[in-house]
Amino acid sequence: MPQQAWSNKRERQYEHIKEGLEDRGRSEDTAEEIAARTVNKERARSGESREASRSSTRDISSGQRGGKRSHSGSQGRTKAQLYNEAKKKNVEGRSKMSKAELEKAVGR
Repeated sequence: MPQQAWSNKRERQYEHIKEGLEDRGRSEDTAEEIAARTVNKERARSGESREASRSSTRDISSGQRGGKRSHSGSQGRTKAQLYNEAKKKNVEGRSKMSKAELEKAVGR
C-alpha cells in the first residue's frame, strides 16, 4: 500500500529533526529513521494518519518531552531515573530521598 506524502509542514519538521540529530553526531541512516518515526507519531497524535497505535496517541508528545528521558536537559535526569540508578547500586534509604539526595548518592 503506497504511503501518502507528508504535508509541507511535516517535511520541514522531518528535515529539522534529521539535521539536528546529524549535528549531534548520529549517522544519517539513524537520523532519518528517528526523524521519520517522530513525524509519523506527531501525525498520529494530530489525527493526520489512518491508523495510530495506542502509545502514539496517549504518550506525551515529543515537543513536551524535550529531554526528560535524557541525562541532560534543563534539570538533568528525572527523579525516577536517579532512583532507578540508586536501586541498581543498592543505595540504602533511596525511597525516602529527595532528588538532590539521590543525585549525591549516585555520584554523578
